[in-house]
Amino acid sequence: MSVIVEGISVVTRTDAIASKLQGDFLSLVPNQTYCTDNELTRVGFMTPMDTESFVRLLTSAGLIHLKDRAAIDIVVVDQLRGPLSLCSWIEYGQIALDSAGTQRVAVCRLKGSESNRVVMPSGWTFATSLSNSHKFVPTEQVSNTMKFIRSEDGVDVYLDLVTGEERYVGRTGA
Repeated sequence: MSVIVEGISVVTRTDAIASKLQGDFLSLVPNQTYCTDNELTRVGFMTPMDTESFVRLLTSAGLIHLKDRAAIDIVVVDQLRGPLSLCSWIEYGQIALDSAGTQRVAVCRLKGSESNRVVMPSGWTFATSLSNSHKFVPTEQVSNTMKFIRSEDGVDVYLDLVTGEERYVGRTGA
């Protein structure tokens, strides 16, 4: 099987969670993006800062992120670029959810897995997903192209200075 990759995903080996994690994994998850195919576990974020905070939380609970620049128990996977470090235990790619091939999503699976089934977070729909509509703005360009307006209910709201539209960034405070 595969887990969906949207935004910036923290993907963890499920066997490492079971054998190394001190505490309940679900109690550490700061948002509603959790999903698992029973081989990999995925939690998604929209900012590098929230991603880094969650990875630090997992490593403080006993998991290993990197050793000699290679992923051990945890790998960070970008929706557009794939794994952000060397990782010998996942395969990353895109898959169509529909027969027409118009609903494409980024996924990763444990290396060697045969199934093409994709697991998504509870309540996930393509219509409201980052896979369907997203805008990537590099951190160093946010101040030039986006104007912060407000925060409400865990969401930062920006004005897109190019289009004039409001853009929403889910935050976890992890």
